[in-house]
Amino acid sequence: MLENWLPFLIYGSFAVLIPASMVLMSFAFAQRPARRLRARTIPFESGVSRGPAHTRRFTVSFYLTAMLFILFDIEIVFLYPLAVILHRLAWFGFVEFLFFIAILALAYVYIWRKGALDWQR
Repeated sequence: MLENWLPFLIYGSFAVLIPASMVLMSFAFAQRPARRLRARTIPFESGVSRGPAHTRRFTVSFYLTAMLFILFDIEIVFLYPLAVILHRLAWFGFVEFLFFIAILALAYVYIWRKGALDWQR
């Protein structure tokens, strides 16, 4: 019974030990200043110092590229289970695999021809 649960126990122990060691090491090796400085009391978030707000607008092509990345990334997730059991599916699985890749390639060529990947407009 332990043989069935051993990989899960190893994975779970790493999932607990790695973050716990990071937190403990940050407390162990942290250096505190001897006195309280004014610079330490000023809010500082994500590498952006306090000052006037800089509004920066992103172009539509940025969002389009992000959506296309998510779309193709999710499609690749569907390829993994098919690749794992491809030997059991034999030729049917291979043809299905090729058909799926052909659809992805066709979609890629379509968005390429439409100019969705062109940032030089």
